[in-house]
Amino acid sequence: MGRKLFGLLLLTVLFLIPDVSRAQIKPQLEKLRFIYSAIGGSQSSVWIPYEAGIFRKHGLDIELLYVGGGGRAAQVVQSGEVPMGIFTGGAVVNSNLAGGDLVVVATGMNAITFFLIARPEIRQVEELRGKRIGISRFGSATDFALLYSEERWPIKRGRDFTVVQMGGMPEMMAGLKGGALEAATLNAEFSIRARKEGLKELVDMSTLGLNFPTSAIVTTRSFIRRSENTVRKFIRAFVEGNHFAKTQRAASVEVFRKYLKNDDRDYLNAIYDLYVLRYIPKVPYPSPEAIKTVLDQMGDKDPRAKAARPEQFIDNRFFQELDKEGFIQKLWQ
Repeated sequence: MGRKLFGLLLLTVLFLIPDVSRAQIKPQLEKLRFIYSAIGGSQSSVWIPYEAGIFRKHGLDIELLYVGGGGRAAQVVQSGEVPMGIFTGGAVVNSNLAGGDLVVVATGMNAITFFLIARPEIRQVEELRGKRIGISRFGSATDFALLYSEERWPIKRGRDFTVVQMGGMPEMMAGLKGGALEAATLNAEFSIRARKEGLKELVDMSTLGLNFPTSAIVTTRSFIRRSENTVRKFIRAFVEGNHFAKTQRAASVEVFRKYLKNDDRDYLNAIYDLYVLRYIPKVPYPSPEAIKTVLDQMGDKDPRAKAARPEQFIDNRFFQELDKEGFIQKLWQ
């Protein structure tokens, strides 16, 4: 009886050992804080892999934080408070020209998808003389979009109208409805809502046709030096996330529903088509051409921008590794 009991106990212990071993060798997820800078589809290339668990699959426990406006988001990443984020590449150029070390490591979206939306009584751009136009932050994608549009207008900021920093899309929408603004640079999803509520579209800025870095994955060179493998894991997951977004419509639309706080399926599917299928690239390589657009715009007023090269603001090493490994090709085969 004693021998049988001993044998049973021994078998039980041997059965449990593999589970204990697996628990001991299971890699621990690395924590990483990450900021997104807008409530809009330009940020969805991070939202979707986050919600799908793809960052966790690649060893990262991401803490997503919202900081409204690319200019403010750039300041937070440059300070080191949060090491990575998604915001306009224009802010990366501004930071570097001022002595910072922000760098673009992947593309979110290289298209301007904003509209100038005004109160109902404003019928044309010229009527904004003496009025207030809202953006999220100076140095943000909304600010750059307004700057590019102004080049074609007879009225200019400072001289003819005031530009007001509002923080984000919800704040600009509220400012328009409450009368604190006469016009604002809104993204596509907020523009759809604005039209439904009786506000007026004055300018479709997407018709500018610019290859502009509206959203980019950004970190600092100093963070790459300290934590290169962390950035490597992020980029790997981000690239896989783009594949997931473009091939898994239902799951991705559900992510839009959560972050845009909207249950209208027709609206959500239209936003998915616009951003994920049309504007977000299949493979999110950093784009020198998009950075050149920023430098060309700034070069007229800033000799430092005129002398700079787009490659100074980009680090391609992680995509070079993925290409060499064949990771991207395997995803899409």
